[in-house]
Amino acid sequence: MNEKEHVKKVFSKNRKAYVTSSTHSQGEDLQLLKDWLNPTADSILLDIATGGGHVVKQLSPFVKTAFATDITKDMLENTSKHLRDYPNIIYVIADAEYLPFLDHSFDSVTCRIAAHHFPQPSLFIKEVQRVLKPGGSFILIDNIAAENNDYDVYINKLEKMRDYSHVKSLQISKWKELFQKNNLTVTKERIRKKTLPFHEWVNRTLDKKQEIEKVHEFLLHAPEEIKEYYNIKLEHQKVESIAIDEWMVICKK
Repeated sequence: MNEKEHVKKVFSKNRKAYVTSSTHSQGEDLQLLKDWLNPTADSILLDIATGGGHVVKQLSPFVKTAFATDITKDMLENTSKHLRDYPNIIYVIADAEYLPFLDHSFDSVTCRIAAHHFPQPSLFIKEVQRVLKPGGSFILIDNIAAENNDYDVYINKLEKMRDYSHVKSLQISKWKELFQKNNLTVTKERIRKKTLPFHEWVNRTLDKKQEIEKVHEFLLHAPEEIKEYYNIKLEHQKVESIAIDEWMVICKK
């Protein structure tokens, strides 16, 4: 099974959890989307890998049409039912690396907490640039790896252990290289620590006790500098939460 089939399998199984997940349905980044994009009533929005549809739910009242795309049909169907009261959202099954849209189709493109699942982020960014209109805006929000190599290796190993559809959380420097190659100019960015409640986070993707325990042990026995960097909170030798790095950036074409 290839990486994209892993994604479809994981997200089909957990389609309802991604609608209710506190990590995905909440967050100040959702509140910032409108301020950063400043959408107009006649604009066309594309949300790539929409998942539970939280971005289009937030932005569709301020645009003419919002296209919500996802590679996972079951996820998209569940999201469309959840958002049936938003009539200007169009749902399209689409691969982020091979978008089924004409060049220069969208005023803005968004992708939130999904790009770490993409096998070839270079193709994803190339496609974003292609479908954006000149002067259009692109917002990426995703978990990122620290520039420190040890922290990078640790977080990606942890994420793969918890979710086999995870491919790689990239460093900010790697994303910026891709933006530069595709003539996308960063105009604003911010990084924050995002706290993940351990039980909700691990149970969203794993259902076997031994797999969950493996993740718990990996966190419990992490080096002290890793525990400090990722703010691994313990109570009675049980992991309560961790805090990972999340980056929000807006680019102009």
